[in-house]
Amino acid sequence: MTDNVVHLFKDPPPGTPDLPAGDESAPAPLPLEAAEVRPVPVWRRTGRVVVRAVRDERTRAAGRAVVRHGSYVVGGSRLVARRAWDGRTAARYERMIRAAEAAGNLEAAAEWEERGRQYRAARHQRRMDLLTSPERLVKNAAYATGGTLGGLLLLGVALAVATKEPGDVVVPLMALVELCRLVVVIATVVWGPLLTLGPWLALCGLWAVGRHQQAAPQWALPAQQRGSDAGAPITPSIVVTALRDLGIAPLRKAIKEMGDAGAAMLSPIKIAGCGVEVDVTLPSGVSTQEVQGRRRKLAENLARHEHEVFITIPQAARTVRLWIADSGALDEPIGPSPLVLDADLRADYKKGRAPWGQDLRGDAAALSLYQRHMLVTGLSNQGKTAAVRALALWLALDPTVEFRIADLKGAGDWAMFDGIATVLIQGPTDDHVIQATEMVESGVSEMERRLTAPPGTAFPPLIVLVDEAQVAFMCPAVDEEKRPYGGSKATSRYFMAARKIHNQGRAVNVLLWQGTQDPTDQNLPKLVREGAHTRASLALGTESQARMALGDKAVDGGAAPHLLRQGLDKGTLVVASDGIAIPAGQASITVRTHYIDTEAAAEVAARARALRDGVTTLRVIDNDEPTDPLADIAHVIGTAARVLTQDVLQRLATTNPKAYGDWTNGDLKRVLEGTGAEPYKSDGRMVVARDRVARALANRTETGSASAAQ
Repeated sequence: MTDNVVHLFKDPPPGTPDLPAGDESAPAPLPLEAAEVRPVPVWRRTGRVVVRAVRDERTRAAGRAVVRHGSYVVGGSRLVARRAWDGRTAARYERMIRAAEAAGNLEAAAEWEERGRQYRAARHQRRMDLLTSPERLVKNAAYATGGTLGGLLLLGVALAVATKEPGDVVVPLMALVELCRLVVVIATVVWGPLLTLGPWLALCGLWAVGRHQQAAPQWALPAQQRGSDAGAPITPSIVVTALRDLGIAPLRKAIKEMGDAGAAMLSPIKIAGCGVEVDVTLPSGVSTQEVQGRRRKLAENLARHEHEVFITIPQAARTVRLWIADSGALDEPIGPSPLVLDADLRADYKKGRAPWGQDLRGDAAALSLYQRHMLVTGLSNQGKTAAVRALALWLALDPTVEFRIADLKGAGDWAMFDGIATVLIQGPTDDHVIQATEMVESGVSEMERRLTAPPGTAFPPLIVLVDEAQVAFMCPAVDEEKRPYGGSKATSRYFMAARKIHNQGRAVNVLLWQGTQDPTDQNLPKLVREGAHTRASLALGTESQARMALGDKAVDGGAAPHLLRQGLDKGTLVVASDGIAIPAGQASITVRTHYIDTEAAAEVAARARALRDGVTTLRVIDNDEPTDPLADIAHVIGTAARVLTQDVLQRLATTNPKAYGDWTNGDLKRVLEGTGAEPYKSDGRMVVARDRVARALANRTETGSASAAQ
C-alpha cells in the first residue's frame, strides 16, 4: 500500500506547451526548493529590526529613564533658579499678595504687602552700603595686614630673646610665607580636578532637587512612583496637610502654631458609604467660603479627583463637612431600580417614597412626592427625562393618581404612558405648546372646581407634567385675543397657569412637575422656579444657573451642580427638598439616580396600566362645545366595565374644560336619566356602566333621535 505523499512543484513558465500524459521524455517539474527566491531588500530588513527594537519594552523603559532623569535636571534647574530669584527679589511677596487678593483675604494681602515693604527697605539699605564698602574694605585690609605683620614681628622678637638668636625674629614671618606657598601648591593640585568635577557636582545637585520634587512627566515616572498616593486611605494627617497646603495664609499659620499639628480641628473620620466623612472646625480668621472656593486644590491635595470630594456647610459655626470618595468609586454604576426588580411593588402617593437612587454614601435615596410641586433642570442629554420619568413610573403604580403629560421634545420618551395618562401631548411645535398650555389651564380649572367643593372633600392626586418646559416659556404664539402663550409676564397664558397651580394647587392635590434645560430668566422665570417645593439639578454650566435651579441657600450651603462632569455624571442630581432625607445641617443632597431604559419603563408602565380601569388617553385638548354628551361619556369610560361617577366627571372636564369643567353629579345624572344608563351603586359607590351607556347609544341611534338621552 503506497503512502499518500504530496509533492510541491513550481508551475511551468508561461508558454510551455502541454505534453501528453505519460510522456517520459517530458522534463520533470522543478521542486519548490529549487525555485528562485527573491532576497528581501536590506532597507526593509533594517526597518523591521528598528521597529522591533523601538517596540521592545526594554527600549521604552530606557526611553522613559532618559526622559525622567533629564526632566529631573531641567526641573531642578528651574526650581533652583526660582528660589534664587525669590531670594533676590520681591517676587515671593508679590505672588502671595495676588493669591490673597484672589481669595478675598484683604488682611493677608496687607500683611504680605508690609513684609514686602520691609524687604525692599532692607535691600535698599544693603545697596547703599555697597557704595562705601570699597573704602571700608581697603582700610580694613590695611589694618588687618599691619596688625598681622606687627603681631608676627612681636612674636619673632620674643622668640629671638628667648633663644638668644637674632635671626629668629623673622621665623614667624617665614612660617607665614611657607603656609602661603603650601596653600598655592594645594590649590594648584586640586584646581584642575575641581574644575573637571565641579559642573558634574552641580548637575548632580540639580538632579537631586528635581528628583525630590518629582519634576518629571507622570508617564515617565517609575510604576511604584506614578500615582503612588492615589486612592490612599484618608488619615487625619493627610487631611490636615491638604488643608495646610490650600494656600490660605491664616489657615497655614494657625496649623503651624497648633501644638497638636492641627488634629484638634478634625472630628473622627467616619466611613460613609463608598467614602469617608469628616467635619473640620476652621480656626478664627478662616471662612468656610475660602475652603469651598478651593475644592479642586483640596481634592488634589487629598490625591482625589475634584468630583470625588464634596464640601458642605453643617450647622456648626466655622465648620465644613468633607465627604471624600474612595478613588474611582463614583465612576462605578449603581444597581437597577427596585421598580424593575420587584414586579409586586406598589406606590402610595400620601405615605410612600419613590425609590430614586443612592446618595453618595451608598444609602438608598427615596423621595416623597406628596403635595410637592417639582422642578428638575440640567443641560441637554444629562438624564433629566429619565430622572423625572422614574418618579412618574413609581407614582403610576398608585391607581388613584391621574396624569396629564405634555412632552415638548416629542421623541417618544413618554409614549409608555398611553393608557395611564388621561392627556398625553408629544411634540415640539407651537401647536403642541398651545395644547400643553391648554392642558395646564385645564389643571387650573380642576383646581378651582376642587377649591369650591364642600369642606372636607377628599380629592385624588392630579399630576400636571410638562417636560422640556423651556419650549413653552419661549413660544412666540399668541391667541385670538393677542395674549402670548409663552413669556414670563402676566399676559402669558402658560406662565399664569403655572403660577396659579403653584399658588393653590397643593391644597387640593393638583401638582405641577416641570423639566427644563439650561435654566435662565428667559426660559425659567423666577416666580415659577421658586414655586417648586422639590428642586433638583443635573450638570449645569455656571454657578448662576445653579442658583436659578436650586436657590441661593442651597448653593451657599455647598450645592454645586455646575461642578458635576457633563457626560460623565449622567443621572446624578443635586436635590434641595424637604421630601428627601438630607444630613443635618446641609441644604442639599447629591443623588445618583437609577436608570430605567425605555424597554424597562414600558414593562413598569404595563403593570401600572393593569391596575387602572381602561384609561382613555387624549392626544388633543378639545375646547369646542360638545355636540353629544352621551357619546363623550362613552368615550371617557373607555374599555372599563364601570367607572366611578367622580372619575367620569374628571375625564369629561379634561376632554373639554369649557363644556364640562363645571359639571356636577346632578348634570351627569340629568344626561343619563331615562336612557337606561343611570348611575348606580356598586360596593357603596356611585358608578356608570360601560355596557349600559353603549346600549343607550345604540338605542338612540336606532330611533334617530339626537336628544333622546336628554
